[in-house]
Parts: sequence; C-alpha cells; structure tokens
Amino acid sequence: MTRQRSFDEVLLSVESISLSFGGVKALTDISFDIRKGEIRAIIGPNGAGKSSMLNCINGFYHPQQGAITYKGVRRNQMRPHEAAEQGIARTFQNIALFRGMSTLDNIMTGRNLRMKTGLLWQALHFGPARREEIEHRRAAERIIDFLEIQHIRKAPVGQLPYGLQKRVELGRALAAQPELLLLDEPMAGMNIEEKQDMCRFVLDVNDEFGTTICLIEHDMGVVMDISDRVVVLDYGKKIGDGVPDEIKRNQAVIDAYLGVSH
Repeated sequence: MTRQRSFDEVLLSVESISLSFGGVKALTDISFDIRKGEIRAIIGPNGAGKSSMLNCINGFYHPQQGAITYKGVRRNQMRPHEAAEQGIARTFQNIALFRGMSTLDNIMTGRNLRMKTGLLWQALHFGPARREEIEHRRAAERIIDFLEIQHIRKAPVGQLPYGLQKRVELGRALAAQPELLLLDEPMAGMNIEEKQDMCRFVLDVNDEFGTTICLIEHDMGVVMDISDRVVVLDYGKKIGDGVPDEIKRNQAVIDAYLGVSH
C-alpha cells in the first residue's frame, strides 16, 4: 500500500542537467525536484544514470549543462565537502566504511563537520575539546540506539555481516544531521528480513527526524511502499515522474523494465 502525502516546499531542484564522459552521454536534459520532508525515489534499469544523478547532486560530478538549486541558491558546481557542510549526506552503492574501525568510531567520523575546536585542543584532549567529544559521542550513541546496533558498537565493521555494515553506513550519514539524505541502493544485496529492517529505519528517519530522503532502489515493491514520489530514468533520460500509482501505470516505465525499449 503506497503512502498518500503531499509536500509543497521545494528543497532541491534539478534543472536541465546533462552529463557526458567523453562521447558517452550519462544524463540528458534531466529536470525534477525534491520537496522538503518527502521520500523521493530515483529508479530505472541498470545503466540508466541513477548514481550519476546523485553524484551531480552532491558534487562528485559537475554537469556540462544545467544547474541545481538547493535551499533557494542556484549553483552550477559544488564540491562534496561544500554539499556536506550545507546539509547533504549520502551513502554509497559500494560500502565505504573504515573497515578496521569500530561501529562507534565509524559513526563518530560523521560528526567531523560538527566539531568546532581546533586541532591543538583536539590533540591535547582537554577543556573545550574534551567537552565537545563527549557531546558528539552522545550523539553517536543515540544513533546506535536508534538503529538497534548496540550489540556491535565496539566490533570492527570489517567483521560484520553485509546487512549490518549497510546499517552502520546509514548511521554515519545520520551523524552529520543532514537536511537531505541521499541513499544509493541502501537495500542492495540484502535478504528479505534485512530489507524489512532497512525500510523501517528509512521511514523512521523521515518521520522522526524530519529528514528529506532521496534514494535509488531496484526493489520495486520497496519503492512503491515507502516513496512519496518517483522519478524514472532510462538511458540517461527521464521517462516518468509522479506518485507511485502513476508510475505503475506509465507505459514507458513498464516497457523499460520489461526490456521493450532496449
């Protein structure tokens, strides 16, 4: 059963984005928006340009044409650290954790942008730096409790099952307290139980924290259940955009997934 919610305030707008690598067009004239408070899905067959689109949003790629407007500010280019500073966090299709570090320490790295004391104070681990670390550690512990991973808080993440590693990566992104959270295939490679858990956490992040979420996901059942709106890409072009019920009836989307357009 799809969720029926509506949102008015645009948080981020993608305007006529085109991206090429040499002679290969990854994205062609893509436009859509992400509204504050919603769960926005980007779907499409393999090679459709979904991850390239996320990489444009948070500054890993710089499109040759078009612009992105975020919180009312139009920009042609933004570097990843600038996106993070302005409240955009993301997870990756391939897990990008510090495998030798514990769950707690990995999540703590997500707090780096929130730390205000200088390197000298941090090196001395005294006064303001110590108070700040205690504050950030408490924030990390709250995320650990929220994601129900207390039992692995001291475990090196490289020794954890895949599904738990994905949950730790989500926790690290949440530690930055993002306004916009980009999730690149957060449920890829998971079994049914792990997918159900991750769906619940994504919904809870949206409902309890008020975080706007944009996700890429291949499981159409998941997309239709948790998304407020869906944009569909195929061969780098937009072929559909609307609420889940509209997307289910879109013949171009049906053809793309059945392989008719290929």
